[in-house]
Amino acid sequence: MLMPLPATLSALLTDYEKLAAKQTPNDELHGQRMRDLTYTLCVSTGTRTIDDALTTAHTYLNTHITATFTPAA
Repeated sequence: MLMPLPATLSALLTDYEKLAAKQTPNDELHGQRMRDLTYTLCVSTGTRTIDDALTTAHTYLNTHITATFTPAA
């Protein structure tokens, strides 16, 4: 499966988590942005639910960061 660049996925994840933490869910702009981020995260990770998308994104980023920064022997 194709995955977005780690920086792109990290930015999407950060935006989603910041917006999810805000206390203004009744704001139409907030709601539309949440729907957009949910859709984009699901498409980017090849999942159908936001919970699966978040899990996949975190796992991918943790794996990528670990693989990228593992010291050479």
